[in-house]
Amino acid sequence: MGYESWYLKASHPTEPVGIWIRYTTHRKPDGPERGSLWFTLFGAGAPKAAKVTPGPEALSRGNGAFIRIGDSEFADGRVTGSALDAGWDLTFEHPEPELRHLPREWMYKGPIPRTKLTSPFPAARFSGTARFGDTSVVLDGWPGMVGHNWGAEHAERWIWLHGSNFEGRDGSTWLDAAIGRIKVGPWTTPWIANGVLSLEGNRIPVGGIGKARRTTIDEHPDHCAFTLPWGEASIRGEVRAPRERFVGWIYADPDGSEHNTVNCSIASLTLDVGGQTLETPHGAAYELGMREKDHGMEIQPFPDG
Repeated sequence: MGYESWYLKASHPTEPVGIWIRYTTHRKPDGPERGSLWFTLFGAGAPKAAKVTPGPEALSRGNGAFIRIGDSEFADGRVTGSALDAGWDLTFEHPEPELRHLPREWMYKGPIPRTKLTSPFPAARFSGTARFGDTSVVLDGWPGMVGHNWGAEHAERWIWLHGSNFEGRDGSTWLDAAIGRIKVGPWTTPWIANGVLSLEGNRIPVGGIGKARRTTIDEHPDHCAFTLPWGEASIRGEVRAPRERFVGWIYADPDGSEHNTVNCSIASLTLDVGGQTLETPHGAAYELGMREKDHGMEIQPFPDG
């Protein structure tokens, strides 16, 4: 049993418009592996979202693709597909090497953490088209990223942050951080961050298990203030967006449990890095996965699992 996810986020360089696309697989202990296609177009008003889960026979891998679901394909440099009223045909360039979030290679093979994650292309640029119904957008070198995670279950609670298109900086300045609390037996760990802040191509790790005490998180469904260890210093930051710009989903674990997950991929992000201020008005992604359901966010009417 387990799950896998390939996903991308891209945002317009100057306007609050963006896309988030996800190809996932899910396998329960007594069932076949099935694939799902998730799509969100962010812009003026509420996000436009779609999801489909065809039969297990639609899922395949190989022949140049990371994952294929029916006629929809996620490959190196190309992502094409459709889901209900949505469709996309994208190419992307990725000049930078992979980011492996976990600090030790054995963590990718051991039972803990139960979620493994990387960003194969943490600083990509996307071109092509995406549409939902009568609304379509043309991407022309939009900054973004491609991520990949897999495992036996999701973290007990998690935050994903990705920031690009910082004012006055080129594409080699970006933030990619996964922050989670995991269950170990009856206990839930404090927040642990893993990721990188790249300043003009100079990557310095963010967080780390040994620095968990220096990680502070004040998270809410529509904003989060945080302090993250960054080398011997710290990053202080805040990410936020209006509530109406978030999309809400159900994320299921193979054991049948569920999280409510909210995501805005055109959020604003401000960072204080050793006296330097980095800002992007709508080039950030903020995702919060949680158990509670009284958060006041609309959840899309698509099941998972």
